[in-house]
Amino acid sequence: MYKIKTLNNISNNGLNRLPHGLYSVGNDIAEPDAVLVRSADMHRIDIPSSVKAIGRAGAGTNNIPVAEMSRRGVVVFNAPGANANAVKELVIAGMLLAARNIGEAFAFTETLRGRADAGAAMEAEKKRFVGTELAGRVLGVVGLGAIGVKVANAARGLGMRVFGFDPHMTVEGAWQLSSDVVKAGSLAELFAASDYISFHVPLNDATRGLFGDAALNAARPGVVVLNFARDGVVDPAALRRGLTEGRIGRYVTDFPKADLVGDPRVIGLPHLGASTREAEENCAVMVVDQVRDYLENGNVAHAVNFPTTRMARVGGARVCVANRNVPNMIGQLSNVLGGAGINIVQMHNASRGDLAYNLVDVEAAVPEAVARQIGATEGILSVRIV
Repeated sequence: MYKIKTLNNISNNGLNRLPHGLYSVGNDIAEPDAVLVRSADMHRIDIPSSVKAIGRAGAGTNNIPVAEMSRRGVVVFNAPGANANAVKELVIAGMLLAARNIGEAFAFTETLRGRADAGAAMEAEKKRFVGTELAGRVLGVVGLGAIGVKVANAARGLGMRVFGFDPHMTVEGAWQLSSDVVKAGSLAELFAASDYISFHVPLNDATRGLFGDAALNAARPGVVVLNFARDGVVDPAALRRGLTEGRIGRYVTDFPKADLVGDPRVIGLPHLGASTREAEENCAVMVVDQVRDYLENGNVAHAVNFPTTRMARVGGARVCVANRNVPNMIGQLSNVLGGAGINIVQMHNASRGDLAYNLVDVEAAVPEAVARQIGATEGILSVRIV
C-alpha cells in the first residue's frame, strides 16, 4: 500500500483518484511515500527519507526545498496551467479595477448609505471617478507560459494591443498564443511600449527584481504594473520610487506588503490568484494523477526538477533510477543488470541540466540485492523497482 501525507486541505476530487485499498491518505501519515502540499512551508519541516515524490497542488514551488529533494532523488511535481484560467480572470479584473477606479467609486458609494440625497450625490460626484477604457491600450505580458498566454489572448479579445516577451517560450505555448500578439525583442522594448505590464514568471535568481530601476526608467509615465506572479519579481525600492514620483500610476498585486496597504495607488488583494473552487480542484486532480503514475509506473510528467520521462510498460518489472547527469551512467546500470543475468526489454533515458532519469523494463523480477548494488553506484540518487 502506498502512503500519502497531506500538508494542506487537498480537494476531494483529487484525493478520490487514489484507489482505496491501494493508498492510505491523511495528514498524520508516518513514513509516507509521497507528500501532497499547497501552501505549507516544507523548508521548516523534516521530510522523511521514505518520501519518493512531492506533489504541489499549484504552480509555484518556492515552499518546497527543491534543491535538497533533487539531491535525494525525490521528484517534485507541480500543476502548471491548472489554475491558469483563475489567474487570467483576476488579472483582467485587476486591469479593470485600475482603469475604471472601481474601488474608489465603490468606497464613495458606501459613504452614502442612508442619505436621502444619495442619487443626487452620486451624479454630482461621479466625475471624480472617470477612468479609461482598456480597448486600444497596450498590455505587456512578461512570461508566456500557461497563464501569460491566456492573459495575452484575453486582452486581445478586449481590444488591447499586446506585447509579449519570453525567451524560453515552448512550442505548445506558441501554438496557443494569438498571432496578433507582438513578440518584443527585449524587456526594454516591452516596458517602453506598454500602458499595462503584467508579470507571469516564476521567482528565481533570474527574475528576482525583474521590474527594477532599469525597467522603471524604460517604462511609460503612469504605467500600471500588475504582479500576480510572485512578490519578489517587483523590486520594492523601485516600486516605491515609481509610486512616489508618479511614474507608476497604479500597482495591482496579489502580494501587497504592509507598507503599501492603504496607498491609494495600490490595489492589493490577499493572494486570490488560484482561489477558486475550480482551480483548487484542477490542481489537485492534475498533481494527484502525476504522483500516482510516478509511484505505480515510474513515469515523470510536469516535474520541476527531473525531466519528463514516460514509457509504456512491458516486461516483468521496471527499474526507475534518478541520477546525476554524468557520463557512463547507462553503461554502469546495464552492467549491473547484465551481471545479475537480468535481460533489459526496453529503456528510456532523459536529462535535465545536472539531473537525469531512467526507466528500464526488464524480463524478470529484480532482487533487492541488485537494487542495492545499483543504488551504491557513484552518481545514483535513488532507485525504485515497480
